[in-house]
Amino acid sequence: MPISKPSIYDRYIPALSAEPSDRPAYWFVFLSTTGQLLLNDREGIAAIPSALHSDSLGFAPVRSLFIGLLDGAPCYAAEAPEDAVPPAGSSFHSLRPLYGSMDEDLFHVAGRALQMLNWDATHRFCGRCGTTLANAGHEHAKVCPNCGLSHYPRISPAVITAILKDGKILLAHSARFPNKMHGLIAGFLEAGETLEDCVRRETMEEVGLTLGEIRYFDSQPWPFPNSLMIGFVAEYKSGEIAVDGEEIAEANWFGPDELPNIPPRGSIARRMIDWYAEEYGSGGAAT
Repeated sequence: MPISKPSIYDRYIPALSAEPSDRPAYWFVFLSTTGQLLLNDREGIAAIPSALHSDSLGFAPVRSLFIGLLDGAPCYAAEAPEDAVPPAGSSFHSLRPLYGSMDEDLFHVAGRALQMLNWDATHRFCGRCGTTLANAGHEHAKVCPNCGLSHYPRISPAVITAILKDGKILLAHSARFPNKMHGLIAGFLEAGETLEDCVRRETMEEVGLTLGEIRYFDSQPWPFPNSLMIGFVAEYKSGEIAVDGEEIAEANWFGPDELPNIPPRGSIARRMIDWYAEEYGSGGAAT
């Protein structure tokens, strides 16, 4: 069903510790106050700063983490202090708008770097006893030397669903979406749920519909702040659209040639809507 896309593991190999290397390392540097990514004014991987040592970046990082090899070179995540001045020919950029313009695999490595930095910054002490945590060493985890509790990077799974009825797709508008943009029904998994349970609950809560068959579509890591978007296609079963008025302001059924303003290319929501338009229409999704 989904279109094949590159994997970060085509170019990136995760690792826990750096081996000696004379190759300059790639540095995914984020500003501590805003989470913006430092990029050179160049294209592709050349946009990622490259240096043998962190002191070549022009400022001392607040923290840095080795995260593996990228195109065979060492790869680090680093947090720049809030007063860091970008070197000449570079600037800080918000990560979210880069999706679609940045190489997808590089975007996912950048997302991994940001998530690992956030995890390192917010898991300094044990949540059970308050003791300073230590790195596990054999895996990406921290362990409490006092009570033994392990702490892993947090991943928050969320479902996103293309709901189909008689050749039309359900698209919904949230008040927080700009320019009357319409998207798909989505929400975070709750304790004790299967992914399919979550699809059914979110659909009932947000638009009052029950669903029939549910099929897996694809997934996408989304580091804002630590989500994994898991896409499904579901068949309408029964009910009339009744929006909750909180998450969803309005929703309706749309044919492939009458789509409203939809999410930008690159997002899993857009890929699902494009897939629908290609499967059920002749002109493809609107740009």
